[in-house]
Amino acid sequence: MIHRSISSRKRICHGTAAVDSKTKRLIHRIRPGQIAVINHVDLDEVAAEALIKSRVKGVVNAALSIGGSYPTRGPGRLLQAGIPLLDGVGEEVMEWVNEGDPLCLDGNRLYRKRSGGPWTEVASGCRMTREIWLERMKEAAKNFEGTLDSFVDNTLRYADRERPMLNRPLPVPVLTTPIRGKNAVVVVRGGGHEEDLGAVRSFVRERNPVLFGVDGGADALLEQGFQPDIILGDMDSVTDRALMSGAELIVHAYPDGRAPGLKRVECLGLTAHVLPYPGTSEDVAMLLAHQKGAERIVMLGSHSNTVDFLEKGRKGMASTLLARMKVGPRLVDAKGVSYLYSGSERPVTGGLLVLLSASTVPVVAYASVNPRFVQVVKLLWLNLKIFFSWV
Repeated sequence: MIHRSISSRKRICHGTAAVDSKTKRLIHRIRPGQIAVINHVDLDEVAAEALIKSRVKGVVNAALSIGGSYPTRGPGRLLQAGIPLLDGVGEEVMEWVNEGDPLCLDGNRLYRKRSGGPWTEVASGCRMTREIWLERMKEAAKNFEGTLDSFVDNTLRYADRERPMLNRPLPVPVLTTPIRGKNAVVVVRGGGHEEDLGAVRSFVRERNPVLFGVDGGADALLEQGFQPDIILGDMDSVTDRALMSGAELIVHAYPDGRAPGLKRVECLGLTAHVLPYPGTSEDVAMLLAHQKGAERIVMLGSHSNTVDFLEKGRKGMASTLLARMKVGPRLVDAKGVSYLYSGSERPVTGGLLVLLSASTVPVVAYASVNPRFVQVVKLLWLNLKIFFSWV
């Protein structure tokens, strides 16, 4: 290795290493001030937000954070948070750097120090800047048309193949959680899920819906002060704390019955139902709530567009398309609802709903001359629909 002196420039960053090829596994154990060493092609927004929330000192990515096939939102979020990103250093770094190694990011180079020895350069890559990020995003946008064509082809082909599933019920186990006739809120660990959950907080408190946490969505519920009733997923991105919270556990298994997540649950001394079914865990949660007779199914943080699915590593969305077609008018997709307000503006319920109804004319008049207020009205309308279970 090459020995170099470490400069004192502002682009320098020190911390101990937290190493894992799976970012969603790493975020459950990384400590504030550490440098995350990952191998994550097309770093997605959810992973970036989790790293920011973990207060990492820096990020070293063995892969390209923007692969170039579609615009990737994760690197931009790290830059906005002021977290240095050393990109595309090569997969060898996953072997050269061990957990807990002292690391130093200096410009485009990564240094490691062991056993009181000198700083040794172990990798080099591209130190991400706003200018580089914008240029790569521009190139990715040019390639997105071809990526979208392939995504649509895969979606339609697999939708045709999986269409018979629409007429087959889920092999649902006997649950202890009552669902029939109640509203259900399904929280998925997708972009903006925490903010969206906060936006419908009053609905959750007043209507007492059945709360589904899809993997890491269960942790989002706990962080907002809510107790998940059901946790469903492959159990790879949910914390032990959530699993041991007392929720009813359902391990989403492969269609052939294999359920890798069951071992983790059993290692904690817990029991779980196993539900084999193709598609994503959020699809299964949606279909389960539908089959069990939920009055309305409110989705928060769900994956609902091409980039959402590409960031999740999926090349199509056939199962989601079919699931949403089957659930139909019971579905209320509230993803992005938090975007409709800013600052201290919040959805209102209870007595203020009466005031809103009595003030329809002045509200409409004011909205017609104030475009920003239109967004608030839209948010109120969404909450009215959810509150009164309107279609």
